[in-house]
Amino acid sequence: MTLPRPRIAILGGGPGGYEAALVAAQLGAEVTVVDEAGLGGACVLSDCVPSKTLIESSVTMNMLGRSASLGLQLENGDNPVVGVDAPALYARIKALAAAQSNDIAEHVAAEGVRIIQARGRLTGPHTIEAAGATVHANVVLIATGASPRVLPDAVPDGERILTCRQLYDLPELPEELIVVGSGVTGAEFAGAYQALGSRVTLVSSREHVLPHEDKDAAVLIEGVFRRRGMTVLSKSRAQAVHRKGDAVLVTLADGRTLTGSHCLLTVGMAPGTAEIGCAAAGINLDGRGFIEVDRVSRTSAPGVYAAGDCTGVQMLASVAAMQGRIAMWHALGEAVQPIRLSHVAATIFTDPEIASVGTSQAAVDGGEVVARVVKQPLATNARAKMAGIRDGFVKIFARPGTGLVLGGVVVAPRASELILPLSIAIEQNLSVDQIAHTFSVYPSLSGSVTEAARTVMEFGADAIL
Repeated sequence: MTLPRPRIAILGGGPGGYEAALVAAQLGAEVTVVDEAGLGGACVLSDCVPSKTLIESSVTMNMLGRSASLGLQLENGDNPVVGVDAPALYARIKALAAAQSNDIAEHVAAEGVRIIQARGRLTGPHTIEAAGATVHANVVLIATGASPRVLPDAVPDGERILTCRQLYDLPELPEELIVVGSGVTGAEFAGAYQALGSRVTLVSSREHVLPHEDKDAAVLIEGVFRRRGMTVLSKSRAQAVHRKGDAVLVTLADGRTLTGSHCLLTVGMAPGTAEIGCAAAGINLDGRGFIEVDRVSRTSAPGVYAAGDCTGVQMLASVAAMQGRIAMWHALGEAVQPIRLSHVAATIFTDPEIASVGTSQAAVDGGEVVARVVKQPLATNARAKMAGIRDGFVKIFARPGTGLVLGGVVVAPRASELILPLSIAIEQNLSVDQIAHTFSVYPSLSGSVTEAARTVMEFGADAIL
């Protein structure tokens, strides 16, 4: 007797949704994905992929800016200027995002997944209404993401007052850009547009930019911003943003005002849980509207899971994807390990990048974790000198006695790549001794990782620095 295939319905096609669909299909389930915008979700179409594509162009501009220090001279006179073709830049960004979405859709469809491109809504714990049809399922996964939060007195118009998803429709580069919010998104866009030629003012309500990140890294990045000509207003909170013709007026809480050509609001994200039928399905939301889930992605409703930004659990594509995979493994009876957020590696795509994993400096300083800490400056690295890199470091946290790697921070070009050995060390319970005895290429930036590990060893097993 052949048992019927389990039916899986997924609401939302971002990393949490499409990765879950792939796992479920490979495990033999009958899978339907309901998604309105296109597979890849906001991550691919309007957030992560577009923003990092923009940043790649800005990093190239910064590299050109230090060409003279490398013995290179641009032609066309004594004062060559490299300009930005804004329409071409934005067209490339949107085309790349669309192509990536199409690639994902083709991959998912090739696995036998049914895709319904429509707005969906839960009508019960095991039914989704979409395009006039009802999708019935044994298991439902919600992966509806999140959208940029706005201020009550700062309403985006898509022309002068903007969220990060509206930048790519501009006809020109912002001449004077005021960025409200100095968290990850604000810092990334502020640095990118400063490099591309905009005059940028970054409004930070805290003492320094990136207040929730490693303080050494945040202070370094703020110093880089200021050195490159950015205006950073610390301890300044935006109260209102209004358009004045072809300009914007930003009013701060202390009464000061700022004028610019455009304002970018980066003040957090709101969950995509409104009007999707959570109440009808018996799904509990927290006080901010995010779906409550456990470590295997279960919601309060039996047979209903959730993944990604709509859960408020570390808003990273890698986390969303893992939540979706874990949900399907659990729902379909596979062996599964609950998600371990302490093992998540994250990167801030400023220039230089900031990558981190595991224990933080704040946890060590606060007495939550006992660790040896070594910070190896990138300025002593031969490859960094060759490339004219001035800013950056590798920091390692290790357990006294055993030398087990507890965490790390890398500030460097391509720190998103350099963090991998420390991520592997944490995942596989490796020690600084094992990293120190691993061959690294000379010269290479990764050599600073092994050098930092050797430095930890030099201070002895029980030293706390």
